[in-house]
Amino acid sequence: MSNAPRWQKSSYSNNGGNCVEVAANLAASQGVVPVRDSKVSAGPVLALPTAAFASFLAGVKADTFPAS
Repeated sequence: MSNAPRWQKSSYSNNGGNCVEVAANLAASQGVVPVRDSKVSAGPVLALPTAAFASFLAGVKADTFPAS
């Protein structure tokens, strides 16, 4: 198993420019889900604990976050 992140962008992104990428392949082996700005691939990466990322996704699916 590789420890290199395999970056994925949401299929809902439609190349609109406001996208993030995640590397979910590291969740099981390292307990984190790295997240980065898709426009700045060499920029900073947030390494979110899997429980925090799962909680965030649940909030998105429940439409808990107001649109800006």
